[in-house]
Order: sequence, then structure tokens, then C-alpha cells
Amino acid sequence: SPRPGAGAAAAAAPARAPGPEPPAGGGEAAEHRALVLTGFGGYDKVKVQARRGGSPRPGEVSVRVRACGLNFADLMARQGLYDPLPPPPVCPGMECAGTVRALGDGVRDRQVGDKVMVLARSGLWQEVVNVPASQTFLMPEGMSFEEAAALLVNYITAYMILFDFGNLRPNQSVLIHMAAGGVGTAAIQLCKTVENVTIFGTASASKHDSLKESGVAYPIDYRTMDYAEEVRKISPKGVDIVLDPLGGSDTSKAFNLLKPMGKLITYGLANLLTGQKKNLMAMAKTWWNQFSISALQLLHHNKAVCGYHLGYMDEEFELVGGVVAKLVNLYSQGKIKPKIDSVWPFDQVADAMRQMQEKKNVGKVILVPEAPKEESKKEEN
Repeated sequence: SPRPGAGAAAAAAPARAPGPEPPAGGGEAAEHRALVLTGFGGYDKVKVQARRGGSPRPGEVSVRVRACGLNFADLMARQGLYDPLPPPPVCPGMECAGTVRALGDGVRDRQVGDKVMVLARSGLWQEVVNVPASQTFLMPEGMSFEEAAALLVNYITAYMILFDFGNLRPNQSVLIHMAAGGVGTAAIQLCKTVENVTIFGTASASKHDSLKESGVAYPIDYRTMDYAEEVRKISPKGVDIVLDPLGGSDTSKAFNLLKPMGKLITYGLANLLTGQKKNLMAMAKTWWNQFSISALQLLHHNKAVCGYHLGYMDEEFELVGGVVAKLVNLYSQGKIKPKIDSVWPFDQVADAMRQMQEKKNVGKVILVPEAPKEESKKEEN
């Protein structure tokens, strides 16, 4: 029977980045490979480097990493646009999955050999990480390491946006931007757990068949159509909830698309990413068009505006842990299942980032320390 998590909780962001520690007693530590952001800029700024690991500190576990999640925040971090990341050289990575290989003093609720998923502010794109046990969650039965690395960031975000802020209820309507991406895929699956929710989803035309199969009633090609007009053709009053990862002028469009008592949850600034490197024009345009409203103006609209950032849930162990427990339960019931777009070895991290930044992915982009071997996959599944 699975043991509960550390107080059924985990920190979304540790006080310090997880990573290699000097070995106790000054002994020689084994080397492992890590992805390191060497400076801000293009895809070539993330390099595979050797690092020396050490023993876990009290309260920590050492994890042999088998798969890591790639997130939009990591792309922004590479360009120097993500505040929670320490300055380079730094190891990125907010989520991973693997096997516990050693326990620090005082750790009682983990055992060597446990399969765990890990959440952190950064530092997880490595073959070995030492992290507080409270930031690890036991993987449910039957889940692969790739799925586990695709679950935490996207599904916690989608769950809290839809249910904690959005208060999603039967017979409501939702607009999901970047609907084929990691958070979009998670949000669609979570919407399907509520009766009769109408989903509008923006994505390029090539992804529309996939979106329809997954439960999007109205896919909209944002590249060739005005999505606000398309929504209003079908639902003249607008929608109940808009998930906004875009920022800039799209946040204003989202607010205007809300029905009375509707909720806008903004959780990203994808509009800042226009190429490999930081684009000052895009930044200026996004900030200039950034949505702003006073409390007094809100009063007349009967609408809500919420902001969400998982990276700043630093000390919310119980809050985040409670969400993960619900997600694990939904996974075990077969109601949610992470969709993997592609799996890339550390050596091909540039290609993995390009896949996501150019919005070619349908589902989650995963990094693995080694190129996947067919035999080892068969052994695990």
C-alpha cells in the first residue's frame, strides 16, 4: 500500500535550488551529467556539463533522475525573463521523476527504491538531484517516469486555475489558449471531469483534429482568425472562464470575453517569446498593452481577474500537496493521463526547446538523461 507523502505535501519552490552538494567528510563524489544554463540567449546557452554530487543533507533524499519536464518557464528563463531562476551558470528544471537512491538523516516517509516525482523552483535537469523529501511525491501505480515528469507543473497549474480560482461548475464554458501544450492538455482533461463543460481552444490548424479528439468542442486557429470573434459567433455572451498564458493585449481581449460573473486567470507571458533570444520590441509591446484595471472599475463589470504563478508557492506545502493528492487520485481512476509529445536526451536539449518554442508540440516535451533504449523501456512497463 502506498505511503502518504511528507505530510501529503510538497513545496513548489525550495529556499535553495536542489542539486549537487559537496560530499560529507570531503570524500571524492561521483560525477553526473547536468544541463546548465551558461548565460542568457539562444538554444545553445544550455549545455551538458559534468557535476559532482554528494550525500543528501538532513531532511533530503537523493534521486536518480529518469525523466524531466520542459516548461514554458524554462524557455523564458533561458532568455533571462523568469525572475525565480538564480543567475547563470545555473541548472534549470522545475520537475523530474526518478528513483530514491539515498536518504538524509531524519527522512522517515521515503525509502530507497521509491519511485517519486519532484517539484522545485529550479535545478532538476540533472542525472542525480538532492531535494527536500517534502518536495517529492510517490508515483501512482502504473505511471511511467515520462508521465510522472509531465504531471506536476502542468496539472497543478491547470487544476488550481480551473477549480480554486475558476470555480468551474457543470454547464459552464472555458477558453483555453495554447490548448495543445502542456497546461492546455491538462486543462482539457480536467474540464472533462465536470459535466457538460464547453471548451474553446486556440491552436494552429494542424492540431485541431487532435484537440477535437481530446474534447475541445470549438478549436480556433489563432493565426488566421480573430479568436474573440469566433467565440462570440458561437456564444454571444462570451465564456465563464478564460485561461490566459499570453499576456499583453490578449489579457484585455480575455476580460472583454467574460460573461457576467466570469473569471480571467492570467498565468504567463508567452507573448514575450518571439524568437531564440530576448526581443526588446516584443517586451515593450507586451508591457505597453498589458491589461490594467482598478478595483473601482471591476465593481461595474461583475467579473474577476486572478493571477497565478506556481513558482511563488514557496511555502504552501499543504495547499500544493492537497492538489497533488487529488491529481494522483484522478490519474488512478483513469480520468487524467499526461500526453507525451516527444522525448529527447539531454544532448538534444536545443531541439527539445525548439520543438516547444516553435509550438510544434501536442502535449508535453520530456528530457531524459540518456537516449531511450527500447529494452530498458520494456523492463519498466
